[in-house]
Amino acid sequence: MLFPISDDDRRLSGSAYVTLAFVIVNLVVFFVFQQAGANTDFIYGWSVIPAEITSGTDLVASQTVEARGQQVEVPGAPGPEPIYLTVLTAMFMHGGYAHLFGNLLYLWIFGDNVEERIGSVAFLGFYVLCGIAATFAQVGLDPDGVLPNLGASGAISGVLGAYIVFFPRNRVHALFFYFVVSVPAFIAIGTWILFQFFNGLGAVVATETAVGGVAYGAHIGGFLTGVLAGGLWRLVGSKEASTLSARSPRRNG
Repeated sequence: MLFPISDDDRRLSGSAYVTLAFVIVNLVVFFVFQQAGANTDFIYGWSVIPAEITSGTDLVASQTVEARGQQVEVPGAPGPEPIYLTVLTAMFMHGGYAHLFGNLLYLWIFGDNVEERIGSVAFLGFYVLCGIAATFAQVGLDPDGVLPNLGASGAISGVLGAYIVFFPRNRVHALFFYFVVSVPAFIAIGTWILFQFFNGLGAVVATETAVGGVAYGAHIGGFLTGVLAGGLWRLVGSKEASTLSARSPRRNG
């Protein structure tokens, strides 16, 4: 498995202010509001619970579910009003240090390129759109589930989807076992999404929507949204560029 650690940013000409802002917000939410995992009431109350989204009801009591043949009690806690706001709040929350810093590394590597390509304001909306789409993809797989879903992975998966559309041949530097290799983005990201599809299919076959705590449905949903949005942006952008070129005055001599 390839683990990206950086990419070729030599063509970047500006600062990715929105990408940086998202990194800071994720850090603040984790360390201040989640208290690095110690504030369980906030975590269980403000994460996405699929059953809360489909029913519109805030589940504040503990729920008992069966996981891997065992009965597991899932704590409950009050969330925002309306409960649908967790679709937004959960995409800035994380389940631990590895989850947080892994996501932020991917966001920092790939987010700046996509932000510069489409602009900061558009990137803000694009990121949130991918996060929402990813959440509903996961909820759709397990509409009655009571296990909390949280993390920026779905939104960042959308960033990866757009990146592979805009910069398929850009070099990505990645760890491969003990070696650092440089490969085109379509290989680095393509390997990643194939892994998501493979494990997501395994989760469905096993009647589980998450494997090892990973919501593969959200990753796939976010990625496909990013690919679609990136493709539409590229198509519309090309048409606008052609129109402007055709309307521009021609100079002789």
